[in-house]
Amino acid sequence: MRRTFGLSLCLLFLAVPSFHAQLKDWPQWRGPNRDGIGNEKNLLTDWSKTKPRLVWNSKKVNGGKKDIGTGWSSVSIADGRIFTMGDHGRECFVFALDRQTGKKLWEQKIGASASGDGPRCTPTVDGDRVYAVTHAGQLACLNVKDGSILWSKDYAKDFKGKSMANWHFCESPLVDGDKLICTPGGEDAGLVALNKLNGDVIWKAAIPKSGGCGYSSIVVAEVGGIRQYITFMNRSKGLVGVDAKNGNLLWNYTKVANGTGNISTPLVKGDLVFASTGYGTGAVLLQLVPEGGGIKAVEKYFLGGSKLQNHHGQMILLNDHVYGGHGHNNGSPFCLNMLTGKFAWGPESPVGKKSAAAAYADGHIYLRYEDNVLALIEATPDSYKLKGTFEIPGKGLNTGWPQPVILDGMLYIRGRDQLLCFDLRKPN
Repeated sequence: MRRTFGLSLCLLFLAVPSFHAQLKDWPQWRGPNRDGIGNEKNLLTDWSKTKPRLVWNSKKVNGGKKDIGTGWSSVSIADGRIFTMGDHGRECFVFALDRQTGKKLWEQKIGASASGDGPRCTPTVDGDRVYAVTHAGQLACLNVKDGSILWSKDYAKDFKGKSMANWHFCESPLVDGDKLICTPGGEDAGLVALNKLNGDVIWKAAIPKSGGCGYSSIVVAEVGGIRQYITFMNRSKGLVGVDAKNGNLLWNYTKVANGTGNISTPLVKGDLVFASTGYGTGAVLLQLVPEGGGIKAVEKYFLGGSKLQNHHGQMILLNDHVYGGHGHNNGSPFCLNMLTGKFAWGPESPVGKKSAAAAYADGHIYLRYEDNVLALIEATPDSYKLKGTFEIPGKGLNTGWPQPVILDGMLYIRGRDQLLCFDLRKPN
């Protein structure tokens, strides 16, 4: 096992993101690699004197109530367009906005809202297509230019899908090559691979007695020559990995899962998987080990909920350190050595209220708290260095759950019914 873990360290070194060119797009949930990491440079590094400048507010640009609806979706950005989702009453829409001005280019109804509470999915952009899932589980493939629907599926009707609890379907679908990967949560279709062009079923992953899908989004790992998709189901199956070729269940791990809400997207580096959930559950580091033509998940350590739990704000993995907010309905900043499970610093006292959504750019962690206080923290394991806070302006933002997005020097903050764009660049 020591030799295998040593190999994982080599894989970790090789897997450290290396960005040699400015990111052009942010095409899906948490960015190109689903890790919340951007490669921006020359951004403000101290907010004590100079704060981010508001560039536009979509609600003002587009005239109020019929802007981007209400919802919890973050944004994806591609080819000059911003994509997000929201409800108008009991109907769910996908919206496209002009990236420079915030002006709405089109809106397209794709289904009904599950409860009028708003969608959680962040649209996934792939070339001339964008994919989105309503809160009620209607999946749609749309034309990027005009929003016309090219094909659609229904998780409940087509796959007997269900979610683990009362918050319905919250994932952001994954494009992998010619496949669109989704998590309907059905007994015979826990995950499904669809032809991304026409929606035809390529395979269905049977995950019996899973109890339905979690609220996480799929990430990819490749270990021992086996490409696999990793996500959360309910408590009975927990964290799962399925074979990308055929959907066969490779492994599962239940200790880090609960029966209320398994939300945070797992972090993957080489053959290591770090995952955490709230509701008092905890955090785990797993090593994926090839065994008998398959994969075995080996627990390296487990931290109980009192030590570390990430509710729904997500986490950032830089080199071998994990940054984020600790606590259920809490965002206490922390930096954890992923390999050892020891804190480099923290958890520190939160500077805002309740959970904190995390993003990274230009050497800093951005934590957006539910009360819309934004914290700038230097991304270093040496010590906790708070570089300033910023109270996001704007009535109607309400609970600040959606993930912040940073691209081309701009910060995009989604409120319940509006989108704000801020300039983070250092003044000339």
